[in-house]
Amino acid sequence: MSDDAPGRPAPASARRWREDLDSWAIPPDILAAAPDTPWACPPGLFARAAEEALAERRSAPSPSLQRALEALPDGGSVLDVGAGGGAASLPLCPPAASVTAVDQSPGMLTAFAERAEQLKIDHAEVEGLWPAVARAVGPADVVVCHHVLYNVADIVPFVVALTDHARQRVVVEITAEHPQSSLNALWRHFHGNVRPVRPTAADAAAVLGDLGLDVGIEEFEAAPRWHDHDRAELVAFTRRRLCLPPERDAEIDAILEPPGLRRSVALWWPGGGW
Repeated sequence: MSDDAPGRPAPASARRWREDLDSWAIPPDILAAAPDTPWACPPGLFARAAEEALAERRSAPSPSLQRALEALPDGGSVLDVGAGGGAASLPLCPPAASVTAVDQSPGMLTAFAERAEQLKIDHAEVEGLWPAVARAVGPADVVVCHHVLYNVADIVPFVVALTDHARQRVVVEITAEHPQSSLNALWRHFHGNVRPVRPTAADAAAVLGDLGLDVGIEEFEAAPRWHDHDRAELVAFTRRRLCLPPERDAEIDAILEPPGLRRSVALWWPGGGW
């Protein structure tokens, strides 16, 4: 598989994926009235996720970690696309000896580099969006990409570039349903807005299959990112997602249910080889 292949038509499943993601766009009038961007992701949250993943590796590694670990040689290399704080990649060392992190956020890359230094892991950081920066990144034994696909409308070149950069395996993790679907009831409550329900992990797997990839699939339950965070932080994060002002915090707090286990899915397939 090569991202240089010209004129490859996107399968119908990929076109549906784009259309379904487009349907999640926030109505312009609501977005224009938002006091803060609804898409900001605090680096501290992702740094905490990396700490939790490191602890998980020692106790009960997730299927995503297991599928990556079994494909890694001793002293191998990992490429982490949409790395955040390194939750997908740092727990793979050892057996991996080096990790390259790709992320569009300088703050995320700084958090990743600091943790890699503490763990004495050889590391490199590449700032930018995948696959735009793919040509600046070398191959790795295993490529991991956790909780990114729902942000990728043009899924075919993204997946092709992941595959081409993996010598052994690509491992992707996403939630079974769109990660914002847990807020659908709140969107209806505060804005009277009915939110979509697709795409899902099953839709992503359909695209991968239509690209000719031999995809393994395993669903599992995982703790939510906010399960041990301060309630006020969760409320503020939810409020920004809902495009509401701070004075609505009390109302959000009164109806926001504590985060429960989330259904996640590990997807893995062979690399393209280098």
